[in-house]
Amino acid sequence: MTIETLFNNPLPMHYKHVVTTSHYLTMHDGVKIAIDVLLPKNLPQDEKLPTLMVMARYWRSMQLRIPSPPNKAPIGPREPIADWLIARGFALVMVDIRGAGASHGVCKHPFAPDEIADFGEIATWITRQSWSNGNIGAFGISYEGSTALYLASTGVNAVKAVVPQEIEFDVYADVALPGGILNKAFIRAWSASNNRLDNNKPSDLFPPIARLLVRGVRPVDADKRSRAMLEQAIREHQANTDVYSAMTKITYKDDLFGNTGVTLEDFSVYRYSHAIQAGGSAIFSWGSWLDGASAEATLRILNTFNNPQIAVIGAWKHEMSADGNPYNPPKGEPNPHLKQQWEALGRFFWSHLVEDKPIHGKTIFYYTLGANTWTQADCFPPANSVHQVWYFGDNHTLSAQKPTSEHTRDTYAVRHDTTSGKTNRWMTQFARPVVYLNQADEDKKRLVYTSAPLDSDTHIIGYPIMTLYVASSHADSAFFVYLEDIDPTGYVRYITEGQLRGIHRHISDKPLPYVTGMPNHSYKRADSAPLPINQVVEIIIGLQPTSVMIKRGHRIRVALAGADADTFALIPDDATPIWQIMRDNIHPSHILLPILR
Repeated sequence: MTIETLFNNPLPMHYKHVVTTSHYLTMHDGVKIAIDVLLPKNLPQDEKLPTLMVMARYWRSMQLRIPSPPNKAPIGPREPIADWLIARGFALVMVDIRGAGASHGVCKHPFAPDEIADFGEIATWITRQSWSNGNIGAFGISYEGSTALYLASTGVNAVKAVVPQEIEFDVYADVALPGGILNKAFIRAWSASNNRLDNNKPSDLFPPIARLLVRGVRPVDADKRSRAMLEQAIREHQANTDVYSAMTKITYKDDLFGNTGVTLEDFSVYRYSHAIQAGGSAIFSWGSWLDGASAEATLRILNTFNNPQIAVIGAWKHEMSADGNPYNPPKGEPNPHLKQQWEALGRFFWSHLVEDKPIHGKTIFYYTLGANTWTQADCFPPANSVHQVWYFGDNHTLSAQKPTSEHTRDTYAVRHDTTSGKTNRWMTQFARPVVYLNQADEDKKRLVYTSAPLDSDTHIIGYPIMTLYVASSHADSAFFVYLEDIDPTGYVRYITEGQLRGIHRHISDKPLPYVTGMPNHSYKRADSAPLPINQVVEIIIGLQPTSVMIKRGHRIRVALAGADADTFALIPDDATPIWQIMRDNIHPSHILLPILR
């Protein structure tokens, strides 16, 4: 398989229209789960189809204020991937997860064991239907992508292939508290969105036109007139845990999530690693260098699970429908185009669920920012990358020369008004574009170190690692590190970032339950410690992985900040820390850049 065959191997159309039926399935504990069955119209009675499942937190289907388009999937103002797949010979089963949409029950926390067990029960039910060929896949973006991967843990043999897209692998580190700092803007908005959905109101995160068109979740067929079952479901949803309230009380990875008795670790997908690997499903995972920690999640899946895999990491927004590459004009077409993405997904499922031609081994396709090229490999980071050390120097320089002087430092008073913007990698999950404009003005508020113009093109690929030697005036502080590219005109492009709360600086010697290139911060209460005031400590910060070509004549910049005002909680929230950043021969603050040889 090559990048050309991955994205340019379309399936032929077999059918033209869609017919949808919906009803409740009663689970083992009596909870009723709403499902839609979407089949090609006029399907021959003896035709057997492969089935794709989508387990939705944000409504499986929507009731519009205007007549729904005839012969189309009733999924509201979403991209029409369901219609595209059904036309090519797939059946779809769309599910409202327990405690959401028209389904009954309570959602105490995301990805609860009962919710995952439901997926297995529904998959087993599918295999008994007259239209099923007995083979099942699952796909989805974000929450729905995670549920696809969780389906692979249920032990249902019919589940042959899953496609998790733009997911979080470690809920604490990847989305809720990256670096141990509350992702306040996202958690608040996501929680409010869930609360509206659970009260049968369109989410504020829906585009404006969608909020106008959508009346609410679509009742099952037998409940369309009375809506009594839907109303009962909405009443039960009132017991769902308020996510924002629960998250704001979490500092450590072993803190409990609200009154649920579980931690964020307990509903992170890596806790199901053994079951996912035992199931043996082929995995086709997708991430973006510019969407939260989705690229890191894709790499963790690739490098942790022994399942046969394809991994793709591009440079798009969260829904994969627009480009996010900072070297390109904002909001352009994604690379590859959306239909090409669908073709790759459809061909993957067809090979596993119809042709019985499963993939073997592991392959990754990754996009390089700045070069606008795709590369195929069997591992990431590549074996021929090496770490180069770039040191902080006099006059805010960044160079390969280790400092020789003693007692040299730079003083920085934290600015609370620094921001990475409202269209950054953490906010694209609001159904927003991911756009990073010129960072030059923001860098005036940050502490920056800049290299001389590069003598040759430099390919940074993998995990940059920042080591700071810092003395802080306060016992806690948030540390943000931005890696940037300055072109000859002075335009400053964002590449990637990392962050760490000072109390979480301890490097654990206990192995992580997954493979990562990040430093091993446990974020556990027992490993935490306040910063000793005005005493030098070492703080090691992993930056989100990347692949970027910095061109000859450009300069590399590291920018430090103590806040990201529009995204993360302020730490501390009542004071302005002053840092002493050491850059001498005893405490040489530096960044390790993984460079392709």
